Amino acid sequence: MRGVGKAARAHRRPGPRGPRRVGVARRRPERLRHTAVTLLCCLSAAVAVGALLLGSQGVERRVTGRAPDGAHAQEAGPVPAQVVAPHLDTRMHTAPRPSIVPRSVWLDADTRHPQPPPRYDDKVVAVFLHHTDSPNDYACADAPRIIRLLYAGHTSVRNWDDIGYNFLVDRCGTIYEGRAGGVDRAVTGAHTQGFNHRTAGIAAIGTFTAGTPVPSAMTNAIAALVAWKLGLAGVDPRSSVTLVSSNTLSRYAAGTTALLPALAGHTDGFPTNCPGAALTVRLPAIREAAARLQGRS
Repeated sequence: MRGVGKAARAHRRPGPRGPRRVGVARRRPERLRHTAVTLLCCLSAAVAVGALLLGSQGVERRVTGRAPDGAHAQEAGPVPAQVVAPHLDTRMHTAPRPSIVPRSVWLDADTRHPQPPPRYDDKVVAVFLHHTDSPNDYACADAPRIIRLLYAGHTSVRNWDDIGYNFLVDRCGTIYEGRAGGVDRAVTGAHTQGFNHRTAGIAAIGTFTAGTPVPSAMTNAIAALVAWKLGLAGVDPRSSVTLVSSNTLSRYAAGTTALLPALAGHTDGFPTNCPGAALTVRLPAIREAAARLQGRS
């Protein structure tokens, strides 16, 4: 991974919890925003099996033979990240681990793809929220099959080594383990190009464009997962953290330090509509709920 660039100058977006995005010392050329390869934000289960074709959005570049951002490439160690707390509080705040359904429930021997050992960072200091861009009217009992199709899309269609998301949450609030390596460890994911190190990716199963109802069971589960995962590193879900981009195809040139929310939407790190407008507007409430679960005032 390249060296850290100059720190970004902050340009605050109006809002009760501070900046969502900052300017950078060195933005990537504008022409790179429109890469010739256009793929779904999160490959839908329908596309994975060649049925129920959904409208595509140009988002992540396909990286042949590996996950985006070189999750299993030969890179330098994890980049230090600084937590910028919204208020001074030196106490360690943690939250209980929520119930998480293991990979073995949705991944069977016939579907499993050969893969290298997981890669790890030292800790998780930020979480990116996604949606899977797949249908919303599924039965919750069918979620394992949907995840299996997403996995097949990532590993067979995109030729990645594993599903990109660390966790997935269905509309009934059930949390599933995604990427292999251990839910309590800082597994390097493949979910937000440029910002896969020291972060976790959570995918809400469904499509959450403007006006789409977002189930409270889903957002409650996401808040519980965020509270627990960030609590392991003592991170306030309402805070901002500095992360260093590892890929110029993100919103920030490789090596640039960016100030991002500890609970961010995919669009904060990559030019995409993911996780959808309906989920994006729920982010402040999810941050507050996660902070309360950590026992923060």
